[in-house]
Amino acid sequence: MTGAQLVVAALQQQGIKTVFGYPGGAIMPIYDALYDGGVEHILCRHEQGAAMAAIGMARSTQSVAVCMATSGPGATNLVTGLADAFLDSVPLVAITGQVASSHIGTDAFQEMDVIGMSLSCTKHSYLVTDINELAATLAEAFEVAKTGRPGPVIVDIAKDVQLAQAPSFTFPVFTPPAMPEVCPEQLHAAQQLLSASQRPVLYVGGGVQLAQATATVREFLRLNPMPSVSTLKGLGTIERHDPHYLGMLGMHGTKAANLVVQESDLLIVVGARFDDRVTGKLDTFAPHAKVIHIDIDAAEFNKLRRANAALRGDINRILPQLELNHDISSWADYSENLRRDFTWRYDHPGELIFAPLLLKQLSDMMPDSAMVSTDVGQHQMWAAQHIQPRAPQNFITSAGLGTMGFGLPAAMGAAVARPEHQSILISGDGSFMMNVQELGTLKRRQIPVKMVLLDNQRLGMVRQWQSLFFDGRHSETILDDNPDFVMLAQAFGIPGKTITKKEQVEPALQEMLASKTAYLLHVLIDEEENVWPLVPPGASNSDMLENT
Repeated sequence: MTGAQLVVAALQQQGIKTVFGYPGGAIMPIYDALYDGGVEHILCRHEQGAAMAAIGMARSTQSVAVCMATSGPGATNLVTGLADAFLDSVPLVAITGQVASSHIGTDAFQEMDVIGMSLSCTKHSYLVTDINELAATLAEAFEVAKTGRPGPVIVDIAKDVQLAQAPSFTFPVFTPPAMPEVCPEQLHAAQQLLSASQRPVLYVGGGVQLAQATATVREFLRLNPMPSVSTLKGLGTIERHDPHYLGMLGMHGTKAANLVVQESDLLIVVGARFDDRVTGKLDTFAPHAKVIHIDIDAAEFNKLRRANAALRGDINRILPQLELNHDISSWADYSENLRRDFTWRYDHPGELIFAPLLLKQLSDMMPDSAMVSTDVGQHQMWAAQHIQPRAPQNFITSAGLGTMGFGLPAAMGAAVARPEHQSILISGDGSFMMNVQELGTLKRRQIPVKMVLLDNQRLGMVRQWQSLFFDGRHSETILDDNPDFVMLAQAFGIPGKTITKKEQVEPALQEMLASKTAYLLHVLIDEEENVWPLVPPGASNSDMLENT
């Protein structure tokens, strides 16, 4: 068995059935082993697309996914995907080819220091130059990617190692490390804080999905009804019909969510990290609240907000030990009134399509199990506000890095991972062009992603900020030379249509959702439409701008 064949055997041993990648000279032996090795390979049209497709697969299945690339430009093209996975704690293993061991450090053709350039955007990086270390390194890479706080790992394998004959080997089996035992004193302190609170709020983030603790959070709220809010990555955790759920908080969160957090006296923070897009001006965030912080990563405690009780460990074991043992009905009533008073309004003058209403219609029409992936921009925030995912793994977006071009390959990866569920992309005309080449992958592999392209002929989010904060000086944000997107899709063999008026929306969505193949719905929207509400940069979450 060669080193390349050992790599394929390691994938099979880890239960990997599909990988995404792009071949090249330094990784050619591994691609030869993949030819008849029993692991499906999906050829993407760009290495960045391969990394983001793997993220979509990992996010939708809550398991490790794999991407591959060659040395040099292949590896550099993976870096944005690795950074995206790092900031969103996605378990990913990237396997790259490297020049032969004897050529490392000589500026050989397509040689790059992959370890050096990936240190800041991976959980761990490996360079394998000895065939005797390959099996153990691969096994360890998968373990590191999924253990504790998940993240991306890169394994850079010299070409001579791929070609070498592997000695007899066994893949090491790792015993999952025991979850840290929660400190009894901290748990007691947390319960005392909750017992003393009159205005508690449950604040959930992406760590809930990573801990597979959605059911635990929902049961906690059933037993302990209280106002609850979510970050962008926490969307789908709390049941949308919970009368005390106020939606997303932060820069483009709901007014109700931001107000209830600002007025709370206790935040129970579960798997969240006080991101700046959530808190607004940090020293004014929830100014009267004490904090119970539950997380697997101790580095998050006291990083941005002091925790009065810091509970490190498994959410599934910690949260059920907390109990709201007194009446907060007046606070609960207040939150329900906020939810009712600041519900979304979908009335909109004129014939132009109103993006928030279209997304609400889509949310109402799509199957409960549908997976929605987004790109980054105004459409991402509209989707976060108006799409109601039924589970956190059904809403896939680039949260920490905010990567334009993320959505199409991510939706593709989710569709491959869970073909029995519908995969829907929400994109904008700016983001869509960033990885438009992956339309070729959709067609090549017959992946039936449904694409909603909201086209305002603008880089909408940047244009909005220019309008509000830069005196309307729209520098390099006008995209009035966009291609004919439907014709572009058709050039790849993908059907589609363009709609421009409100009355066209519902039948067009029905047609798209009923399509058996990939489908592009191109939607022209108002170029001046803004995302509201908005917490201005440097402002408190109490000071939201609203549409007037």
